[in-house]
Amino acid sequence: MKSLLFQLILASFVLSNFDNNVNAGHTSVFVRKEWPSEDIPLDHEIFSVPTGHNAPQQVHITQGDYDGKAVIISWVTPDEPGSSKVQYGTLKGKYEFTAEGKMTNYTFYKYNSGYIHHVLVDGLEYDTKFYYKIGTGDSAREFWFQTPPKIGPDVPYKFGIIGDLGQTYNSLSTLEHYMQSGAQTVLFVGDLSYADRYQYNDVGIRWDSWGRFVEKSTAYHPWIWSAGNHEIEYMPYMDEVVPFKSYLQRYPTPHLSCKSSSPMWYAIRRASAHIIVLSSYSPFVKYTPQYEWLSEELKKVDREKTPWLIVLMHMPIYNSNEAHFMEGESMRAVFEEWFVHHRVDVIFAGHVHAYERSYRISNIRYNVSSGECYPVPDKSAPVYITVGDGGNQEGLAGRFLDPQPEYSAFREASYGHSTLEIQNRTHAFYHWNRNDDGKKVATDSFVLHNQYWSSNLRRRKLKKHHLSSVLKSIASY
Repeated sequence: MKSLLFQLILASFVLSNFDNNVNAGHTSVFVRKEWPSEDIPLDHEIFSVPTGHNAPQQVHITQGDYDGKAVIISWVTPDEPGSSKVQYGTLKGKYEFTAEGKMTNYTFYKYNSGYIHHVLVDGLEYDTKFYYKIGTGDSAREFWFQTPPKIGPDVPYKFGIIGDLGQTYNSLSTLEHYMQSGAQTVLFVGDLSYADRYQYNDVGIRWDSWGRFVEKSTAYHPWIWSAGNHEIEYMPYMDEVVPFKSYLQRYPTPHLSCKSSSPMWYAIRRASAHIIVLSSYSPFVKYTPQYEWLSEELKKVDREKTPWLIVLMHMPIYNSNEAHFMEGESMRAVFEEWFVHHRVDVIFAGHVHAYERSYRISNIRYNVSSGECYPVPDKSAPVYITVGDGGNQEGLAGRFLDPQPEYSAFREASYGHSTLEIQNRTHAFYHWNRNDDGKKVATDSFVLHNQYWSSNLRRRKLKKHHLSSVLKSIASY
């Protein structure tokens, strides 16, 4: 225990020094075990259909409002519309309340979806376990979820971070490892089912199988969705040219509660975090709706109430892998200065099928005539973390740039997931877990210092008060 305490304190010290000095990073030489990269066969038990006629399946929940007092519960009935009602309450088997939503369906080529239900359950109490029931008769199914604690600057909370998941045996390993982590909500950075790697009716079939695949987590824990390139599904050879058609039908977001004009970008507040979701594949340059919305949303962030400012996107801004290198440059040119100015704590992205963490760096001084075109240490900048390592059938991106750029702190081509455990307004514990290690100590971990409270003079007066609670947390971590 003392050894672990020392390691974590040392990690905290080293990270604080990264703000001022960018040292040589680490490229892992770990060679992972070979697992099948193909999608799991459809007759595997992980895709099993619930028993009973027209039983609800593919159940998933997400936050349903701005502040965490609502959820959107979604599911599919395969044979007929059925009921779009949710019964819920605080005691298992006793449902005092009912909420009713809407049903929709769609076609994709010649595939006809099941009946997709979305129900907003709002007006919930914070920090409360709710049980809910969907479906009727012998086909009814029951689940539960936990609402987050009331918003506050020192509210602890643990997020899981997953990206580029797919539905292979590697994907299953990632999902199971996340479910053992103790995290309460998933921040998902895009590329869900990889159904677009199939053709014709198999596209829709693989969306259905993925919904059943992740249900054992998504029916109980909110997943905060963002879209990736594999959700675009622009397929003219099938006369399918409406982007994000399947994704938007199946995975709603609470975009209206933050005055966003599109489900593709939105924001929520949860516990002590303000989370902003951006769309890498929607227009974002000046005067576009996403640009204008983000400009206003950043002004709403209150670091006195939600000190942790987290951004999700699919395409990484900083990446030293040969795969997708520099693809995020256009979004960096538009938004990086905002991220630095508003002292974003961390930005999570996917897309690259490997893990990588940066130091705090920025390239905001660059323009086409300045000549200053290389990232430099910047204590006001976010940490950039790429977690596109969920396990999909495209496999790992194992070819990193050599030598490792100075902005890159740690990188490894393995499958896994991350957790961010917020302790209070000043500190959070970050872990990346390599699937091959099971429940062993995380492969990459550090103490993340809050950008606002670490630089605020008033925060320094509070540091001694919070330090004792942090050390207690470290000792039991």
